Parts: sequence; C-alpha cells; structure tokens
Amino acid sequence: MRRFLLLLVLAVFAVPLAIQQKWLAVPPRWDPWAPLDIRLAPNLLTPFKLWRLQDDPALCRQALATSPLRYTALADSAPAADCPLQNSLRIQASGLRLSSSFIASCPLAAAFGLFERHALQPAAQEVFGQPVALVEHLGSFACRTISGSQRRSQHASANALDIAGFRLRDGRRISVLRDWPGEGAEARFLRQVQQGACDSFNVTLGPDYNAAHRDHFHVDMGLLRMCR
Repeated sequence: MRRFLLLLVLAVFAVPLAIQQKWLAVPPRWDPWAPLDIRLAPNLLTPFKLWRLQDDPALCRQALATSPLRYTALADSAPAADCPLQNSLRIQASGLRLSSSFIASCPLAAAFGLFERHALQPAAQEVFGQPVALVEHLGSFACRTISGSQRRSQHASANALDIAGFRLRDGRRISVLRDWPGEGAEARFLRQVQQGACDSFNVTLGPDYNAAHRDHFHVDMGLLRMCR
C-alpha cells in the first residue's frame, strides 16, 4: 500500500512538476503544459489543455493557429450583463462552411476544430468517400437556464453548440432528426460522428438521450463528462 501511495504521489505531483520545470522531456502531445495542437488527435491530456484556454486569450490564439478555423475575437461583455462573455470568438468558417457564424468560448472553438479534423471528416470519408462541406447548427449562445431547472445552461456562456445536420461535398444532406432512426449509411455516419464528438467535447448528447435532443447533437465544454 505504501508503494502504491508513493507511485500515486509521483504520478499526480512529481511527474507534472518535472515536466513543467523541463527536468523531464516528453513529446508535446503528452506534455500537459505544452500548448494544444489541434492537428494532433485528442488524448487523455486534451481536456486539461482545453480547460487552460478559457482564461488565457494568448494561449487560445496559439491553439487556434494550428487549425483552419476562421474567427473574430469579441470584446468581453460588461460584468453587469445577465450572461457576460469572456475570451469569446465569432466562428465564421473552418475547413468547411457553417450554416451561419456562431459565438463560442475559446475551449468550444478549439474543441470544434478537434472534432472537425479527427471525428467529422474521417467519418465522412469512411462512410461516403467524400468530406463534409457544411455543418448546419441551431446556435450556440443563448442567455437562458437549463430547461426545467434554475441552473444556467452552457449556452449562456457560449460554451455549447447544437448541431442539426451536415451537407456533403456532392450536396447530399444528412439530418439528425430524419436519419438518426434509420439503419443506412446516414445513420451509421451520425453514430460515428456522435462517438467521435465525445473525444473532443466534454458533453455530447444526442437523440437517444431524450426527446428534446431528437433533432440535434448538443455538445458543450462544461465541467461534467458525458457521452449519451
């Protein structure tokens, strides 16, 4: 038991400190203090690296520079606002088009970049042999509480996005509402996309979660981890 506790202390405290102080060299993707590189597939350290972006605009820009995301930084809201926003961006496009621009916290923007590169486009190539050209969404920022509760929604801090469908390069449209219940290529694609989203976002909720999500995937960067 003592040996186990010693190893646990080393793993939790000593090793990260040694990496931070450059006493121990590790590849950047396994260095918790190295900036997030969106070109690299998510791993166990990715949630921590995404969390570090929320209050560090400079680190945010460094991470987003490794993605094709096109965005405009937004000014912080006044503290007196009902739903103030800090370190937020307006995402205009990426390697694909969007049905409209959307406001995102920096962690949400970076997670979307990871999702596009490592989950969405690989699933489209595997199932359809072509990329997704357009993501259809239902919005991100909404100053409201979670339905049926008094708790603020992640949408109230632009920390969530609702994705309703996709359009492929050849114009073919895949709808969460229409195609999720099926058994064809579209349904297989949507299930791969949902599972892949769980590797990038902290929370991914789809039609099987409840009736309120029958027509979209809800993804967010809240403190909880959930894939349903």
